[in-house]
Amino acid sequence: MEGSCAVGHDEQGALRVAVGDDETCSIVRETLERMGDKWTLLVVLGLSEGPMRFNALQRAVVGISHRMLSVTLRKLERDGLVLRTAYAEVPPRVEYALTPLGASFIEPAMAVTQWARAADEEIRSNRAAFDRA
Repeated sequence: MEGSCAVGHDEQGALRVAVGDDETCSIVRETLERMGDKWTLLVVLGLSEGPMRFNALQRAVVGISHRMLSVTLRKLERDGLVLRTAYAEVPPRVEYALTPLGASFIEPAMAVTQWARAADEEIRSNRAAFDRA
């Protein structure tokens, strides 16, 4: 499994997930961590229809606090998924938009949300059965 990441097998054939500490595996773990956090997926989906101002995005992403939206946008901007544009106007205007890299995440993000919606009833049923046991 030399040089492989995410899912693979070791020399004895045992399954290994996110194997190795090399740079390739590190970026896979970091990306999964970023994309799997509580708000990233929702912010990306919120921006999927085009640029938005901060307050409009906060209204679109139900339940996100001002602070968490700021933190999430900053991380997405740092990773190159979101572009922040400040306009020299009075009053100042700032818009956030997905970069081409950010837009490339819309399809996998939609796949995750569609899976969650399709699996919702079964997951709820499983949770109830587990909690009763």
